[in-house]
Amino acid sequence: MIYHILRSQQYSREDLERLFWDTDEIRRLYENSLGKKDLRTRLEGKSMFAVFYEPSTRTRFSFCIAAANLGMTAIWTENAGEFSSAVKGETLADTIRALGELGGDVIVLRHPDVGAAEQAAAIVRKFGYNTAIINAGDGTGQHPTQALLDLYTVKRELGRLDNMTVVVGGDLANGRTVHSLVYLLSKFDDINFIFLSPPKLTMSKGILDHLQEHGIKFTETQDKEWALRQADLIYWTRIQTERGSTNATLDLTIGEPELRLIKPNARILHPLPRVSEIKTVVDEDPRAAYFRQISNGMFIRMALLEKACGGFLE
Repeated sequence: MIYHILRSQQYSREDLERLFWDTDEIRRLYENSLGKKDLRTRLEGKSMFAVFYEPSTRTRFSFCIAAANLGMTAIWTENAGEFSSAVKGETLADTIRALGELGGDVIVLRHPDVGAAEQAAAIVRKFGYNTAIINAGDGTGQHPTQALLDLYTVKRELGRLDNMTVVVGGDLANGRTVHSLVYLLSKFDDINFIFLSPPKLTMSKGILDHLQEHGIKFTETQDKEWALRQADLIYWTRIQTERGSTNATLDLTIGEPELRLIKPNARILHPLPRVSEIKTVVDEDPRAAYFRQISNGMFIRMALLEKACGGFLE
């Protein structure tokens, strides 16, 4: 059965717990030589098209290595906006139809337009293609697979997904990773959000309305020191200059002075790439988990490709 991965809201808490169980099982097999060999036969004969209209390093390579580890054929384009028929004026709908006709089992799509992945899923449903769509980022909308790996990282790092204060800092208006993660974390108990951003880059009204509707506590602030002292989890992001964002009003740097404010058992996550908002001196601190997020992403995406192609591991 085809399973599209389009947005965080499609996941229940039970779905997430099952996904993380499967991801742990994939990790266990991968770390064993016989298990790793067995994994390479799981999706043998299947194909994945990675169609990225926007730049990507971690997401694109993570999906490609995840596919290879499961025996899939991975075919990708680094910048489909310039190196595909899109440059000739081809619509997204026609591109998806073309790839569906070629028999791709999975299309991993990154696109600058909000809702592009859902449009692609509608196309494959309309024409009956046996192709799953995975949203790898749609403009300022969502990035569900990044949020899933972020959440999995939190579970591994803190040992829980309930009962925590989460500081989300940076460009909250345009950061699609923060949108997806907030939706996922809102499914758990006793989550208290603190949103830290410049005045013109605050969290979207739609997400704040969602939190209010579900009775989830949140605070908006520009007091970085106060926010960092409260945090069990810090999710830091860069200013999205490629989307026209600027910040001249708030110091969003985390360096040695900020490390002294943060709880000993807290964790710092970042979807990367970073620019200057986290200093490299932070990298050696055991609370910095953002590079561990990357390897977690490979395992999560292996589990998601399994699901997209018909089911979880048994």
